[in-house]
Amino acid sequence: MNEKALQRLEYGKIKEALADYAVSYLGKRQIAELLPLTAMSVVRAKLDETAEAKSLLQHGASVPIPSLEGMETILELLGTGYVFSEKDFMHIHQFLTSCAQLMRYMAAKSGAAPQISSYAASMYSMDALKSEIERCIRHGQIVDSASKELMKVRKRLAVFEERLKSKLDSLMSRHRSILQEHVLSTRNGRYVLPVKKEHRKLVKGTVLDESASGQTVYIEPAEVMTIQFELTGLKAEEAREELKVLSDLTALAESCDQQFLMNVETVGTYDFIFAKAKYALAVGGSNVELNDQGIIDLREAKHPLLNRPMVPLNFVIGRRYQSLIITGPNTGGKTLTLKTVGLLTVMAQSGLLIPAKEGSLLSVFNHIAVDIGDGQSIEHALSTFSAHIRNVNEMLQFADRSTLILIDEMASGTDPGEGVGLSVAILEELHRRGATVVATTHFTEIKNFADVTPGFENARMEFDTDTLQPLYRLRIGEAGQSYAFLIALKLGLPAGLIERSREITARGLPQSLPQGAQTAGPQPEPSEASAADTDDREEETAAEPVSLPQADKESEEAGESAAEAPRSFQLGDCVYIAYLGRTGIVFETEDSRGNVGVMIQNQKFKINHKRLKLHIESKELYPDNYDLDIVFETKENRKKRKLMGRKHAPGVTIETQSEE
Repeated sequence: MNEKALQRLEYGKIKEALADYAVSYLGKRQIAELLPLTAMSVVRAKLDETAEAKSLLQHGASVPIPSLEGMETILELLGTGYVFSEKDFMHIHQFLTSCAQLMRYMAAKSGAAPQISSYAASMYSMDALKSEIERCIRHGQIVDSASKELMKVRKRLAVFEERLKSKLDSLMSRHRSILQEHVLSTRNGRYVLPVKKEHRKLVKGTVLDESASGQTVYIEPAEVMTIQFELTGLKAEEAREELKVLSDLTALAESCDQQFLMNVETVGTYDFIFAKAKYALAVGGSNVELNDQGIIDLREAKHPLLNRPMVPLNFVIGRRYQSLIITGPNTGGKTLTLKTVGLLTVMAQSGLLIPAKEGSLLSVFNHIAVDIGDGQSIEHALSTFSAHIRNVNEMLQFADRSTLILIDEMASGTDPGEGVGLSVAILEELHRRGATVVATTHFTEIKNFADVTPGFENARMEFDTDTLQPLYRLRIGEAGQSYAFLIALKLGLPAGLIERSREITARGLPQSLPQGAQTAGPQPEPSEASAADTDDREEETAAEPVSLPQADKESEEAGESAAEAPRSFQLGDCVYIAYLGRTGIVFETEDSRGNVGVMIQNQKFKINHKRLKLHIESKELYPDNYDLDIVFETKENRKKRKLMGRKHAPGVTIETQSEE
């Protein structure tokens, strides 16, 4: 599966959320290693397992999944010669107890969850090891009865400790007046009396230590030296016997190494499955039907990472058509639709229930390719268009009938004419290869292509024409639009002008340039512009006449007398440039050389006033006091200028395009 595609779909965030529901190190490890599967039978089994686990949780069952605390270290040390401690055996005992509970639980659920309950049948109870641990260790301590030798040693220890205590009590009473404090102390594991320094010669014995001030000496009385020596020997013998008990238990545990491994792996699998089930409950996940024919039928689907309410998505592809072209206004949900389709597909192929209505259908793909976002690399200074082409080139390396391809903003980042042609050629090639393709675009030519080409279908994101707000609903079978005319009318543009714009749009571009246009001078070369950016401006300002097509033949002929017009061009005027056959907007008035700044299709040029004809006056295009910066400035630069107008903003710069 394409790693870049998974990154663009934010698959990693799904795994992060899923990991929060795992309780064991092995369950979390399986989630970290999770990738979409491509064998449909395996995907079907994994989805059904998750659905069974979800059903158990929904019926209020508390599944006894062992935590595997301490077991990772135990498995690593098993068979290495390491002798396990009392604490290690407490972890082992807890693990075996939890395994027994899990086995009983799953046996009782074999009818309700036949697939996942079968895993427990391969687990081992290891009763002999569990019983031996219980016999030898209680509350983290080795008991006296763990071995006969240990019991004998501890009995002797008890006798000598009682004898020592009696002797020390007698000495404390006898020397009470010369003791610094009436508390027994120990030094190097041996009992001593805290005697005042000036009375040290009154107590027979060995000085083992002094206080920091030198006022107290710690003396081991000669009368208890022999007893303490015997105790030291007995404690060493006790330690040897305890080590023998632990060694015998360790050997018994090592004889069960394969059973340990099987149980731990099974517990990890259960933890993984129930983590998926808990996540499904959290996101409203449901099981889906599967196919390998590229058919997708999502019903009331939602994006699982969206923190705000989402209008449910109904999406179909793969039956009558295998390529879907989605159009509509910006921020209307086109990109979110692509991400939802892609992410839910990889989730299902990972055995995860998806947030969609029961009965939804998904296809299992061998490859998923995603071109969402500009994908630009600052390091390599790649343009938006270059990034698109690079992504498409990668898609063409493997695109076939088992490939899902998601492309956002086709034809963006380059000359619209060439971009449209290239996009159509790419769509044709992907269709020829049998790939399932979902793409978004703003370009009418691509919509028209999809409308008349077998195997293609248009869809649009719905738009509320009353409130001028997107509705985020996908309607398949209809092409969308930018709603520029409607928005312009709502903002007060004269109805006659809107009607004329519709006429020009319907009649198309002029077929020839006006007479003499060929000698009017060289055509300036505009730099690369994103058609998507232009469409963004149409929807945002709704009054930028750059969206108006070129004038018809009648306007061209009138344009020959443009130089004779006595009125000077004002900011916001719509002018016709005859030798280019285009209209543009005046963003800078005439300079000393007679050049006027004109913006054409989001690009700025300096053109001599003699080559311009007034097409529509600014006052007819924009309301009084209209902020023309909305037309001429990028959204980013407007934000920066507003910020700089309020306060000093160190490091903030405004970039402008060259007008050469």
